[in-house]
Amino acid sequence: MGAYILIGLIALIGMLVQSKLKSKFNYYGKIRLKKGYTGAEVAQMMLEDNGIHDVKVVSTPGFLTDHYHPVKKTVNLSEPVYDSNSVAAVAVAAHECGHAVQHARGYKWLQLRSALVPVVQFSSSVVQWILIAGILLVKSFPQLLLIGILLFAATVVFSFITLPVEYDASNRAKKWLIDKGIVDREESRGVADALKWAARTYVVAALSSLATLLYYLNIYNNRR
Repeated sequence: MGAYILIGLIALIGMLVQSKLKSKFNYYGKIRLKKGYTGAEVAQMMLEDNGIHDVKVVSTPGFLTDHYHPVKKTVNLSEPVYDSNSVAAVAVAAHECGHAVQHARGYKWLQLRSALVPVVQFSSSVVQWILIAGILLVKSFPQLLLIGILLFAATVVFSFITLPVEYDASNRAKKWLIDKGIVDREESRGVADALKWAARTYVVAALSSLATLLYYLNIYNNRR
């Protein structure tokens, strides 16, 4: 029962954080940058300023679908970010370029996360079915559940490794925006606030995955 309460509590916190994140980005999405740069322009400037000339800035559909693709070497900005000159847009654009800078500089946590991607992709494709079967057969074949737990543990490790990657990208973004005078003092507070709530979604996701792992471990330990 305690495990169910913990998972439910974290899920509730996750929904609240997601709701807060959307409200923050909607709020800062209405505040126009005084210098008028769009997200795409800021991204291009940050890449060039860091000597990165082999990464393209492209537009992608959706809301908060922004991401850096290390294989294709593209900074993918959602449509509301790509064309917008809001505080939220430049915060997101600079953050995603922060990942490109990490890649170019050989940031160790990003390298480690990238190395785990194939493992996590395989695990995610099969772990659900193994865990279900493992729970059903936990008394007669507990080893199956243990295999599922080990596979799921890989996703937990991945989610915690993601945390320093995301926080570092945000720190790089904030520093560059301020150092280059893209944002003034007031705008920089908005950038920091928006990125803070974005980072918290990763914290909640990591804690949620850990709680779920503990739940499966509890089932395995109580199999008798």
